[in-house]
Amino acid sequence: MADDSKTEAPTPKKLRDARKQGQFPRTQDAGTWGGVAAGAALLPTSCSMLAERFREMFTHSFPEVVADPTPARALGVLAALPMSILQPLAPVALAALAGGILATAAQGVYLSDRAFTFKMNRLNPKQGLSRMFGKKALWEAVKSLAKVITIGLVVATLGRSLVPGLLGTGLVPLGVTLRATRSGVENLFWVAAATGLLLALADYAYQRRSVLKELRMTPREVKDEHKQSEGDPQMKGAIRSRQMAISRNRMLSAVAEADVVLVNPTHIAVALKYEHGRGAPRVVAKGAGALALKIRERARAARVPVVEDKPLARSLFDAVPLEAEIPADFYRAIAELLAYVYRTARKRSPIASAA
Repeated sequence: MADDSKTEAPTPKKLRDARKQGQFPRTQDAGTWGGVAAGAALLPTSCSMLAERFREMFTHSFPEVVADPTPARALGVLAALPMSILQPLAPVALAALAGGILATAAQGVYLSDRAFTFKMNRLNPKQGLSRMFGKKALWEAVKSLAKVITIGLVVATLGRSLVPGLLGTGLVPLGVTLRATRSGVENLFWVAAATGLLLALADYAYQRRSVLKELRMTPREVKDEHKQSEGDPQMKGAIRSRQMAISRNRMLSAVAEADVVLVNPTHIAVALKYEHGRGAPRVVAKGAGALALKIRERARAARVPVVEDKPLARSLFDAVPLEAEIPADFYRAIAELLAYVYRTARKRSPIASAA
């Protein structure tokens, strides 16, 4: 009885097919907190640019309005205020966008149209309820709650340490207040980003474990996939045998057109054919043992001369592949052999023995 328990890890092919269907481990939190971390990296630069813009406004724009309090000048300063704030914050926004994209892409980018494919089972209320109250839904709820609690504790802790410094006794210079606020905000961003990334890493580990568990295979599935990808050994053997039989029959049919067959005397047979104007003679058939016997039988039936020459037959069998021309080292010996065959005018005789 076949074992239907999914005890085997998914094969590489199974994983590739799953990715094409959009099924691979990923966490949405990685993009969120990767963007926060990237934005926090450029936050000091943006804060410096923003402080410079406000300093310029307080030292130039506002005094000019006070000196010449016309509506047009006041409106001009107010119109420039949003751009003065947005331009310094643009690097943070772009860095957050790039960080979010890179953090998401680091988990893998696989194009799939699965989300756009309509499936009737999506309308099944039972499956909808299982998605709402299943293990995944429970994990998402626990993850969201842990994220809110953890980030809330981080913000509360940092805020509690920042507020006393800002509300200390006596008057605090504005520059000191701004520097303390800036430092506190930067620390808040970095700690929140680091905490969020740790939560995202934990979520990714859970998602990976969950996906790999869903993709586990039975031993039978692994075996069937191996047969499909590598081929059934029995089928491959049958195909190989069939191909060898076809090649052997084609080779044996070429013996009838040969000029001479060299034998050694019963173990090896090599059939040679010479065509004027096409180079050196070619080995059109060769074989050992039972195949050599078949070559000799075909030669006798077609009245092709069969010549016994043990050294030459063995050398040609070992050195020259099928359908290849003989090397130059054999030119003289084969020329003498063919001359002998032509001279005796016994090209169609059953057997000829070399003198």
